[in-house]
Amino acid sequence: MTGPRIHVSAAVITDAEGRVLVVRKHGTSVFMQPGGKPEPGESAAEALARELKEEIGLDVDPGALEPLGSFESDAANEPGHRVVAETFRVSADPGTVSAQAEIAELRWITPDEVPTLALAPLSLDFLLALAWD
Repeated sequence: MTGPRIHVSAAVITDAEGRVLVVRKHGTSVFMQPGGKPEPGESAAEALARELKEEIGLDVDPGALEPLGSFESDAANEPGHRVVAETFRVSADPGTVSAQAEIAELRWITPDEVPTLALAPLSLDFLLALAWD
């Protein structure tokens, strides 16, 4: 499917136990990787660092984010749209993050939990595999 593209920065955040952080925004039922749209003049890494601070309270230096590549899939919450995500990896301690701003819920998940959750196509198609390969 093709459609309008939404450009975002996304984080594959893992903890010491190998779990991956997913978030759910208010008013939605689908979990996805944290991140968001860049503001004018921001690099993908700068946008992600800002979004992580706003959404989950995680302070990250943009230079500490490990680039994983650009991935495209159907948008989870915008029917008929595609999301193009510049993706980065970072690790975090679960005690240092909490749901803030537009985030209603966050979960640290294992591969066994994937079939039990409503997950964004981008997460299912690409991003979770990057964490567990």
